[in-house]
Amino acid sequence: MRNSSLPRRGPRTAFLAFASAASLLLAGCGSDAGPGTPDDASARPVDGGTLRYVVAGSPATASDDPHGGLGNESDVMRFALTYDVLTVPGSNGEPRPRLAVSWKPNKALDRWTFRLRENAEFTDGRPVRAKDVLYSLTRIAKKAAENYGRLADFDLESSTAPDDHTVVLATRAPMAEAPKALESISFVVPDGSTDFSRPVPGSGPYRVVGTGAQTAVLTRNKGWWGTRPHLDRIEIQAVADPQARASAVTSGQADVAGSVSPAAVKSAKSSSVRIVTRQGVTEYPFIMRLDAKPFDNPKVREAFRLAADRKALVDTVFLGYGRIANDLPTPYDPSYPKDLKQRTRDVARAKRLLKEAGHAHGLKLTLHTTTSYPGMDTAATLYAEQLADIGVDAEVKVEPADTYWTRIYAKKDFYTGYYGGISFADLVRVGLLSDSPTNETAWRSRTFDTGFTRAMGTLDARARNAALARIQKELWRNGGYVVWGTGDGLDLAAPGVHGLPDGPGFQRMFIDRAWKAK
Repeated sequence: MRNSSLPRRGPRTAFLAFASAASLLLAGCGSDAGPGTPDDASARPVDGGTLRYVVAGSPATASDDPHGGLGNESDVMRFALTYDVLTVPGSNGEPRPRLAVSWKPNKALDRWTFRLRENAEFTDGRPVRAKDVLYSLTRIAKKAAENYGRLADFDLESSTAPDDHTVVLATRAPMAEAPKALESISFVVPDGSTDFSRPVPGSGPYRVVGTGAQTAVLTRNKGWWGTRPHLDRIEIQAVADPQARASAVTSGQADVAGSVSPAAVKSAKSSSVRIVTRQGVTEYPFIMRLDAKPFDNPKVREAFRLAADRKALVDTVFLGYGRIANDLPTPYDPSYPKDLKQRTRDVARAKRLLKEAGHAHGLKLTLHTTTSYPGMDTAATLYAEQLADIGVDAEVKVEPADTYWTRIYAKKDFYTGYYGGISFADLVRVGLLSDSPTNETAWRSRTFDTGFTRAMGTLDARARNAALARIQKELWRNGGYVVWGTGDGLDLAAPGVHGLPDGPGFQRMFIDRAWKAK
């Protein structure tokens, strides 16, 4: 095992006054308070103040376009505060209303009628109408190459806006989860908006008053239709280095730091900083592309899975804040097949499979990784050492965090991925169907595609999850993932910060109910 291009460690010493992820993409959430700093749910919210939130982001990939690629969590958080969405995830896992107040499918499940609230308006005073929603969704669909095909299942050309507050969305096949597929990403802008070199008017709880590649400053939108936000002002700071994010809170330069390392959390336990955990939502799977040698051979893929010492990886990377996984990327999803046998390390069998695949004398390749999220580089380095035990010489190449998701993700043959709580159905849409725009493992299976389509046409949730579990078993046997473990998502919050969202995925970007004690 060789290791090249190692990053320089250490916190950044300056933070610009400021502004989410390959996500792509968290599950339940809780609070592990430091000494004397419980997150008292019964505390009475206080109005006013400024929240300084440091979140993963890079100036090199910053964007003002809510419909393109969502490569920076800092951008996603700004969009979530500025623009309305049709639905958001509810506490029970089901979608709840936001801009849409109700929805209903036809019998065939290929047409969904959404009724919009009538009191929403953009910050320039224009009312939000159905044509704005349809324009926004159509624009998202047209930018599929940038946004991982977020709306690929919808037929926007056949969708209509019969009146100012009704949208009828057509789907390409029966789709039982259409409202869920629109959760959190259906950012609505005014009809005809084309210039996104600067923020366009939104109808969300906040409005942008200052923005740059690394900085966004937002103030309360007094005309928002929803419950009045508590905070006067939110400053979002985009910082790529997770250790620098943690240091910003512990040094008093920020109030919240998203996605920090387990090591930073252990250090913070001796201080008054509060630790926020999102259980089992962080994954750094190793991605093998099936259309590239040597991973076009299923015996090689199985050997690489058998080489993983999962407990060692979990203990080393997550430092007690994780658990082993079983090579399926969404173990927290309700459709996860719980009757699968746990795959364990078997060096002898892995060597035998490599020999049968024509690699009796070993393999030499490059494993790409980065430092975007804490522990990604550590995971790759340890896994490379484990691969050496089966005769694989893996060079670990640590790539720059600010360009990793545009230059490495879904492009290289072998690399470290990241998931933060994406649902199985969403993962399939963007990355596992034969025609998915971001098919990161080059997984193509007719039985898998057909099984997914049938599952999505099943209205009963229990039957739908059972159908999704069946196709996951095929992915477990033959797919291109080494999913060795899941870790808790970890954030740091200064004393007095309350009301942070406690849900998975994009939910944690919607911080409009946060408040600060005075």
